[in-house]
Amino acid sequence: MSSAMFESLSDRVAMFNRTANNHISSQSKNPFTTGMNLDRPKFSKEEYGRPLAGSQSDIRGRKATAHILKEILELCEIIYQNGQPCKDHPEITGISFGDLFNIYVAISDKCVGLLLRARKQGLIEFEGECLFQRRDDNVPVFLVKPISEIRTSLKQRIQEAKGDTLHQ
Repeated sequence: MSSAMFESLSDRVAMFNRTANNHISSQSKNPFTTGMNLDRPKFSKEEYGRPLAGSQSDIRGRKATAHILKEILELCEIIYQNGQPCKDHPEITGISFGDLFNIYVAISDKCVGLLLRARKQGLIEFEGECLFQRRDDNVPVFLVKPISEIRTSLKQRIQEAKGDTLHQ
């Protein structure tokens, strides 16, 4: 730096003080600076671990949710269309995993993952933690709710997920 830039020593001191104050200000916002007692962000249970409403991440997440719900609905439809009603509970439709896998694998490679999600949502039931091709081909998979109820519920949830992305 040339001394021609500064007209006096007071200009140099003022510039130094501005730089020092900017540094102190930026460090007060740095969560990794030791000895700082910063207020922790406060989140409700619904907000924790979720992106800010209206953000691109939130919109992508809602679109993904709608897509997965559509696939679960399609899986339930396939079980309903290709399965057999249970003798003692005709409102429950069953199909063997092997038959379901052979039908569904031509449509999607996510059959087992969708089965797990559908079971978590209380739409289907099957024995065991996870189903594997060939080993579990004879394990029955049951659609435990009427297909009309499943259609109504999932279509509503799909619209809610889509609707939230359109308004933002």
